[in-house]
Amino acid sequence: MPLKRGEKSIEINGGNVVYEILGKQGEFIALTPGGRFSKDIPGLRPLAQELVKGGYRVLLWDRPNCGKSDVQFTGQSESHMRAQTLAALINKLDIGPCILAGGSGGARDSMLTTMLYPELVKKLVVWNIVGGVYGQFVLGSYYIVPSILAVRGAGMKAVAAVSEWRERIAENPDNRDRILSQDPDEFLKLMLRWLNAFVPKPGQTIPGVEDELFDNITVPTLIIRGGENDLDHPKRTSLEVNCLIKGSTLIDPPWPEDAWERAAEARAAGKVKRFNMFDTWVLAAPAILKFLRASR
Repeated sequence: MPLKRGEKSIEINGGNVVYEILGKQGEFIALTPGGRFSKDIPGLRPLAQELVKGGYRVLLWDRPNCGKSDVQFTGQSESHMRAQTLAALINKLDIGPCILAGGSGGARDSMLTTMLYPELVKKLVVWNIVGGVYGQFVLGSYYIVPSILAVRGAGMKAVAAVSEWRERIAENPDNRDRILSQDPDEFLKLMLRWLNAFVPKPGQTIPGVEDELFDNITVPTLIIRGGENDLDHPKRTSLEVNCLIKGSTLIDPPWPEDAWERAAEARAAGKVKRFNMFDTWVLAAPAILKFLRASR
């Protein structure tokens, strides 16, 4: 698997994780995108570069099951597995305690890492927090259900042919063997467990995470709330998280209230041929830098 200039690979939990560090000096910010998107997803790097200009170093990483990193099939949920990986990455690179920042699925990964490994985190910044019935069901149906249908129908060969995993194999050919080596029954059990995280439940404001774990987050926290009519990242979820993280700061989004919906419409109409959903994230840089400086 060829790495680009600046990229490095490190073994964590039996799989390789690809990462890079931007900036030469300053505190570290581990920056995490959403979905199963890589660190090279459009919109993430411009934000990272602005944070570097603000005097920080930024860790960009391909989470397991994203980009060039090895696929990994463990954990209570996919986010739990990523949190465990990020904690190990921070420890192996000896950059903790550091600042965690993330949007969408990356917000959940960052919050969960802070809950489970509070000693590794000094500040937390999150935006586009997923929640609500639609927001959770759509993730389960998009990321998990195709693998369940595939493995039940024709085993791990069919799973390797699912578009999501085909992309992982294209970026890292070793992933084909990693997928095919999975025991189909165990893989199905894991996928059902991961799917269950996306079933809305009382006492779980964010998918698969008990509300009581929010008590573990005691570091200065900035929440950029979801848009008024954003079904994927509801405003309501951001407000609830603000209540659950005592002393956290909630601000209005620095992008238009309907930015997420308009970006989705532009893609659906074919006006934009590339992924554009994170294009506005760079607009959060001034608010993030202001918060980090004020909470020193």
